[in-house]
Amino acid sequence: MITKDTIVNKFKELYQEEPLVVTSPGRINIIGEHTDYNDGFVLPAAIDKAIYVAVSKRSDDNIVLYAEDYKERHEVKLADIAISEKHWPNYILGVVDQYQKRGATLGGFNLYIDGDVPLGAGLSSSAAVECAVTLALSELFDLQVERLEIPQIAQKAEHTYAGVMCGIMDQFASAFGKEKNVIKLDCRTLGFEYVPLDLKGYEVVLLNTNVKHSLASTAYNTRREQCEQASAWVQEKYPEVKNLRDVTIAMLDELVKDKDADIYAKASFVVRENERVEKSCDALRSGDVVQLGQYIFQSHEGLSKVYEVSCPELDYLVDYVKQFPEVIGARMMGGGFGGCTINIIKEGVLPSILPTLEKEYKQKFDKELSVIQVRIADGTRVLS
Repeated sequence: MITKDTIVNKFKELYQEEPLVVTSPGRINIIGEHTDYNDGFVLPAAIDKAIYVAVSKRSDDNIVLYAEDYKERHEVKLADIAISEKHWPNYILGVVDQYQKRGATLGGFNLYIDGDVPLGAGLSSSAAVECAVTLALSELFDLQVERLEIPQIAQKAEHTYAGVMCGIMDQFASAFGKEKNVIKLDCRTLGFEYVPLDLKGYEVVLLNTNVKHSLASTAYNTRREQCEQASAWVQEKYPEVKNLRDVTIAMLDELVKDKDADIYAKASFVVRENERVEKSCDALRSGDVVQLGQYIFQSHEGLSKVYEVSCPELDYLVDYVKQFPEVIGARMMGGGFGGCTINIIKEGVLPSILPTLEKEYKQKFDKELSVIQVRIADGTRVLS
């Protein structure tokens, strides 16, 4: 288990100095998939799996980084930062680059990074790194960054240095997470509200397919283009429409359905998924977790059959758990083609389901199934 003490001790070993330590969590998304780049609504929450960053100032202008996961060091002068072929330093250097573009005064620094967010599971370890580094450098160099600027700086770092044109949900959830709450986020305005997550005897369990198909980035870009085309066709008649956030099913029926059946299908999923976010918040506020679970099942059906971003492993896991009344909701989570399913399961029931599921999953796909149990946690913060 990672603690502040283990981070401090390792930092002292490496750099012989006392560090400032910041933590930033990974995230889950209860519902609202592929809505973020359409300016829609999402319902994420920060989790109790996090990235830890320890920093101290240097007397020179060098940036010295050490990543525990890779047992690797990276060093560069502040004036010479550039995209690294090693990949992992880019999530850190991208934040430095953003601060430099803002005209912030930075000096050299030592940095150590470790974490327990499973990599490649779709829990946004990269966003957690970026948010942790953003706050750590703000504290270290007294940059006085506002909380809302943390996800914005982090997102730009990912765009420019990691080369991933992500929406802002992951970084926002990491920065603004609040224990026992989900965040209803408006991806257009960044307006948000906390909605209490009381699962009434149920728990959140992630089942990791351990699959990451190379299809993902290509399909993601195609879906974005299809969504933009649908809203452009609607915009010709309704100029107030900026993107699918502003579109109704009636508009799609009128202006898209007869033009292109596939684009119609993809756009209709996004419109309905936005509606499911609203309905899910209503269900949580009224304490109806079973109804929330039904919306989660509906979301997977749409992601798999209509938006077509699932894969056989994800579909198998969702279909398998449907036989158990103790599982009230399950769906693929994230961009698709691999990663995790999110499941709402009655507390204490998992051990009776798991052995057979693991065995059958292994037989069918020749892959191990990983289980990640999560609790909802607070967002990016300094560990005092």
